[in-house]
Amino acid sequence: MASTSSSNLRSIIPIVPALESLSLWKGIAAIMAVSVAAFAFLLWILYVKPANAEAGSWVYMLPTLNASLNSIATVMILAGYVAIRQRYFKQHMTFMIAAFVASSLFLVSYLVYHNSVGHTVFEGEGFARIAYFTLLISHIILSATVVPFVLTSYYMVFSGRFSLHRKVSKWTFPVWLYVSVTGVVIYFFLRAYS
Repeated sequence: MASTSSSNLRSIIPIVPALESLSLWKGIAAIMAVSVAAFAFLLWILYVKPANAEAGSWVYMLPTLNASLNSIATVMILAGYVAIRQRYFKQHMTFMIAAFVASSLFLVSYLVYHNSVGHTVFEGEGFARIAYFTLLISHIILSATVVPFVLTSYYMVFSGRFSLHRKVSKWTFPVWLYVSVTGVVIYFFLRAYS
């Protein structure tokens, strides 16, 4: 396969001058600060803050919306992967931006839901409980890493650091895909046992 030059990619991908001029380490430090703050806020919502006692009935539809958004993100991530393997850079960018939007909307909806109802209790027993918590623990650990991975991938590409984007994205892809898929599986576990 012929390689695509940096100048060719620059004609396809909109480079953000502010990101391009930002030093690599300052960019990564900012991404890590945002990621740690976001994860701390999520943990606070889930485990510290009391649930909102006046949540409307519409809030209970959000888990289905969340699973749908995770499903859309999964499809877009896979489509983006196929597109980049075929060197369709514009399509890859479109699919990955769609995956980012779906994942971002999921995160907002997830926060609204858990702000309203608090922590969700899994009521399954036996093997189902072991399987659920094994999946949940891996999902939580990797979801803590997916935000900095995704933001770093986007930072690299929109700052014109294409070779670094490729290197980071080789890690981002499987983690983001796993977190999106397991989010849907966790939803079905909770539906079946709650």
